Amino acid sequence: MSIGVAITGMGIISSIGNSVEENYSALLNSHAGITTIENIATVHADVIKVGEIKKTNQELIDELQLAKDNNFSRTAMLGTIAAKQAVKNAGITSINEYRTGLISATSVGGMDMTERYYHEYFENPNVVKYISSHNAGDNTNKIAAELGLIGMITTISTACSSSANAIMLGARMIKSGKLDRVIVGGTDAMSKFTINGFKTLMILSDGYNKPFDNDRKGLNLGEAAAFLVLESEELVKKENKKVLARVSGYANANDAFHQTASSENGDGAFLAMKKAFKIAQLQPNQIDYVNVHGTATPNNDLSEGRAMVRLFGENKVPDFSSTKPFTGHTLAAAAAIEAVYSVLAIQNNVVFPNLNFESPMEEFNLIPQRTLKHATIEHVLSNSFGFGGNCSTLIFSKSE
Repeated sequence: MSIGVAITGMGIISSIGNSVEENYSALLNSHAGITTIENIATVHADVIKVGEIKKTNQELIDELQLAKDNNFSRTAMLGTIAAKQAVKNAGITSINEYRTGLISATSVGGMDMTERYYHEYFENPNVVKYISSHNAGDNTNKIAAELGLIGMITTISTACSSSANAIMLGARMIKSGKLDRVIVGGTDAMSKFTINGFKTLMILSDGYNKPFDNDRKGLNLGEAAAFLVLESEELVKKENKKVLARVSGYANANDAFHQTASSENGDGAFLAMKKAFKIAQLQPNQIDYVNVHGTATPNNDLSEGRAMVRLFGENKVPDFSSTKPFTGHTLAAAAAIEAVYSVLAIQNNVVFPNLNFESPMEEFNLIPQRTLKHATIEHVLSNSFGFGGNCSTLIFSKSE
């Protein structure tokens, strides 16, 4: 097995909690965060359910003690909160003492604010400031500034696999000796653009999402942010750091099938998982838990399920579950929050439940873990698949 890259800190804010501890408690007690929309004025408010963080923008501003004339988007504020938690959890007091980078992922960027004031820019000069916060990179720059970070800063946007790719790039930067420490993760706020876009694709559920259920109708959107601190082995030893878990494997493969759909045989997913095993120097039978992408759309669950059957064998698939019934699908932040959940599974030797499951799919004999299960967890595989066929897999392992 590859020793992997050390994870020394984590931070998260989602619809089921404002910290790692609150998220873990919700997962243990099956407390889902799927509700109706409150913070966005939309005609779909009473039609769909979402994983919304029940904090207003003003409450986030107050929490971060931002200036009154700030132009932070909600995406940037959520990301800043999670990144600060991760840095604190890692015990970092001098962020530029070592070669440190920030790799942040997002899909909507500052769109949640620019869309809000779209019709006011010519009449209200006070809201023009949000235009410059529209691009995806602005969020990353703001997070870096709030952390006081002056090292490498970059942004990844590959749809729903974005933060998996951020984690992968961070691990590669450390293993190649380019950086000593990288803060990696993603952030996405809810927006009308994503609500309307997914509604147009007809893959939103009108109820609670049911991953891998034969009667699944689609996904619930969510918003969240999560970041992890990755550190080199040399730095861990020098600073005598506590290692939460390790990133032992990672890979990306493109399905090259359709703009928004995965191939029915899960070609991209299969290749990503297979390549991740090679990096980790692990065999499929060594995986104890799979945190599946599990969006509860007809296409994803069929594609991902077939990929797992191809890789593990139909009767040898490990315990698996989707945690999206808790949080909704948080787009670019999904892989980062599920990375946090994967580390929690390893630390506490638990498999989280796949809520709302009732009927097995007709296409194969795969049944997710339906209740909280205590088991020895050494290795967790976490999948994230994005539009355009961008498929990524991460493997997390217990620290030796």
